[in-house]
Amino acid sequence: MAIPVQRADSMADRLPEAMRQNRFQIKKCFSRLVSQGKRILQTQEFLNELATIIEDQAERNKIQEGMFGRMLQSTQEVVIVPPLLGLAIRTKPGVWEYDRVNANDLSIEQITVTEYLKLKECLVDEEWPKNDYALELDFEPFNASVPHMARPSSIGDGVRFLSRHLSCRLFHDAQSMQPLLDFLQTCNYCGEDLMVSDTINTVSQLQTALVKAEEILSDLRKEAPYEEFEHRLQDIGLEKGWGNNAQNVLHTIHLLLEVLQEPDPTAFEDFLGKIPNVFKVVIFSPHGYFGQADVLGLPDTGGQVVYILDQVKALEEELLSRIEQQGLDITPHILVVTRLIPDAQGTRCNQRIEKILNTQHSQILRVPFRTEKGILRRWVSRFDVWPYLEKFAEEAANEIVATLQGKPDLIIGNYSDGNLVASLVANKFDIIQCNIAHALEKTKYANSDLNWKKFDEKYHFSCQFTADILAMNNADFIVTSTYQEIAGSEDTVGQYESHGAYTLPGQYRVVSGIDVFDPKFNIVAPGADMSIYFPYKEKHSRLTHFHEAIEELLFSPDDTLEHKGFLNDKKKPIIFSMARLDRVKNMTGLVEWFGKNSRLRKLVNLVVVAGFIDSSKSKDREEISEIEKMHGLIRKYNLNGDFRWISAQTDRLRNGELYRCIADTKGAFIQPALYEAFGLTVIEAMTCGLPTFATCKGGPAEIIIDGVSGFHIDPNNGDEASEKIANFFEKCKANSNYWNIVSDAGLQRINDCYTWKIYAKKLINLTNIYGYWKHISKKNKREIQRYMKMFYTLKYQELINR
Repeated sequence: MAIPVQRADSMADRLPEAMRQNRFQIKKCFSRLVSQGKRILQTQEFLNELATIIEDQAERNKIQEGMFGRMLQSTQEVVIVPPLLGLAIRTKPGVWEYDRVNANDLSIEQITVTEYLKLKECLVDEEWPKNDYALELDFEPFNASVPHMARPSSIGDGVRFLSRHLSCRLFHDAQSMQPLLDFLQTCNYCGEDLMVSDTINTVSQLQTALVKAEEILSDLRKEAPYEEFEHRLQDIGLEKGWGNNAQNVLHTIHLLLEVLQEPDPTAFEDFLGKIPNVFKVVIFSPHGYFGQADVLGLPDTGGQVVYILDQVKALEEELLSRIEQQGLDITPHILVVTRLIPDAQGTRCNQRIEKILNTQHSQILRVPFRTEKGILRRWVSRFDVWPYLEKFAEEAANEIVATLQGKPDLIIGNYSDGNLVASLVANKFDIIQCNIAHALEKTKYANSDLNWKKFDEKYHFSCQFTADILAMNNADFIVTSTYQEIAGSEDTVGQYESHGAYTLPGQYRVVSGIDVFDPKFNIVAPGADMSIYFPYKEKHSRLTHFHEAIEELLFSPDDTLEHKGFLNDKKKPIIFSMARLDRVKNMTGLVEWFGKNSRLRKLVNLVVVAGFIDSSKSKDREEISEIEKMHGLIRKYNLNGDFRWISAQTDRLRNGELYRCIADTKGAFIQPALYEAFGLTVIEAMTCGLPTFATCKGGPAEIIIDGVSGFHIDPNNGDEASEKIANFFEKCKANSNYWNIVSDAGLQRINDCYTWKIYAKKLINLTNIYGYWKHISKKNKREIQRYMKMFYTLKYQELINR
C-alpha cells in the first residue's frame, strides 16, 4: 500500500481556507465540471478544462500559485459523480490522498481508498458499489511486520535498506544470530554440505571455528590453494565454499566475523553475496516466439527476448566466476523455459531443447500449451495465453526437475505470464522467485481497470491484472530497470505504483495491492551485448561484410516485401528508429511528426524498421492496424524521397552494424514510444555511438541526461519533438564537432552505468540476500500465500474459464 497522508498533513484539512480565498472562481469551476455529468478526467484533461472555465489570466494565475493550485497540480485523476468530485491526490511518488468535494457547498473531506473506488465505480456500474459483499483485496495486513522505507528517494534500493535492517536485527537479543547460522547450514549441493557442517550448532561454536580458521590461514601464503588446508578447516566444522585460496577464504571469514561483531550493513551484504547458494537458474518467458534466430519482429517478440539471451550469458559468466572463487567444482545450469510452438513459422520454436549460443551450460527448454484436444499448434497472442498457463506450469515443473536433475535455486519470471508461472512453480518448489515485468499493461491503456469490460474481449485485462497482482505479492524480490517503472516521477505515476489501489467493477477492488516502499523492489539496469553493439569508431571490429546488404536495405530504389519508399539524397544524415509496430511503440507517430515538419525533412532522411510491410503477413490485430496507418501516412505526406520503411530485421549482428552505418551518416536514433519501461534499443544505439532522442515517458528519461548524453522528447507533443530534432541537426551544421560531443557523452554514460557484468553481479547478490530474508520470514510468507491461493482459485480460475 502506498504511504497514506497523515490526517494533520492532509490536503482536506488545508484546503478550506484556500478555497475561501478564491471561492467564486472555484465554485464556478466545480459547478461547470459537474454540469457535464459523470466522467473521469486525467491530470492534463482536468487542468485544461479549468483553463477554459477561468478565462481571466490573472485570476487563473492567482489560483494556480496558491494552495488550491498546488492541489490541482498533484491531482492525478478526478472522478465526477454530480454533485460530488473525487480527487486522487499524489503529493509525492508513492504517497496518495483521496478527497471528496461537494460542488454545491464546496465542502471537502478526506475519504478512504474504498470510498474513492466506490465513487469511481459509479461511472460504469451504479449497483456494484452498493454491494456490501463485493470482493476487496487488501495485502497490507500481511506486510505489517515487513520493514518499509519512508522516503521516495529510497524506492528501488530495497537491498540496501534490507541489509541495514537485517544486520541490526542480528543484535536484537541473544538468539538473534541463530537464524544466520541456520541459513548457512542450508547451503549444500546435491546433498553435500557447504560452508558449515552440522557439527556446529551454536553461534558461539561458529565464532570459535572462525577464529581458529583465521589462525590457520594466517600462517599460509595468500595463493595457497584450498586443497592444501581443506582437511584442517573440516576438522573445525568448516566445509568448502569459503574461497579457492587462503586469501579469499580469509577475506570471507573476516566479513562474517565483522557481521557477528557489530551491525555493519555493508559487510553483511558483502558476506551474503559470497554464499554459494545459486547454481541452477530457471527463467520463464512463455509468450511469443522465443528463439535465437529469425524471431525478432514476429508478434510479441522483441526486446524481452534480447534481454533474456543477454541476461543468460552474463549470469552464466558470473556464476562460473563465483564458483571458481568459492573453490567449488560445480557446473552451473541455466534454463530458459518458454512455449513450444509446433507451427513455428520457420523458426526453431518447435524444438524442445536448444543450446544457447556463446554459453557452456545454458539451454532453452520448450514446453507446449495443451488443451483438451491436445497440443496447441499455433502462435497465441500474449493477451490470450491465460487459460493455458496452469497446465504449462505443471508440465514445466516436471521437465525442469528432469533436466536439472533436481530443483532450481532461483526462478526468474518475465512479463505478466512468466511471472505468474514463476509464482506457481516457485511455490511448488519453495524457492526464491524474482519478477521482471518489462512492461505492465495497466498503465499503457487509460482507465483499463475501470473499463475492463470494454477491453476484455480483445485484451483479457481482467485475467492479466489478476495475474499481475498475484505475482507481485508472491515474488521475493522484483527487479526493474528504472525508478520510473516502480514509482514514476514527480508528474507521472509508476507502473507498479498504479497497482496500489484500483478496481475492476463487478469482479473485485484492490484497496492495498502493491506498496512501492516495499524493500523487495530493486533497480538493476541491463546493458547491451558488447560483442554486437560497439562504437562505430572501432573500425577494426566493424562487420564490413554486411555493408553491401545494408546499402541495399537503405538505398535501393525499388519497393519490395522488405522495404518501401526511397531516399533521394544519400548525403543527408539519417534519423533512425527500430521497434515493434504497435500503438505504444508509436512508430507511426514518429512518421507523422516527420511528415508534418518541412524543416526536418530538408535536414535529414527518416528510416524506420518495424513490423511487416504487407498487413496480410501479420496475425496481430494491433500490428495490422498500424501497418495500414503507416501506408496511409506515406500517401498523406508524400514521403517518397526522404523516407524508408524497412520490415522487422531479425539478424542481431547485422542490426548492430546497421546502427553503426547510421552513425556513419552523422544521424541519430529516435525512440518515440508513448511509454517505454526501459528502452533496450536506446542502450544499443548509444553503445554504438548514435546520438539518441528518446521518450520522456519511462526508462529512457533515466538512461539519458537530457542535453548532455542525448535528448528527451515528449511523445504526446510531436511538433515540439520534431523541432528539437531539427534544432540538433541545425546545430550540427553550424558546429561540426557538436555531433561528436553528444555521441561521446552517450558512450560515456553507457560505460559508467549500463553493463551486463554489473547486472549479473547484482542479481546473484540479491538472490542470496532475499534468500536469507525468505528463510527468516517463512511464517509471514505462508500466511500471504494462503490468501493468494484462495484468490487464485476463486477468482483467477473463474476469469480464465469464462
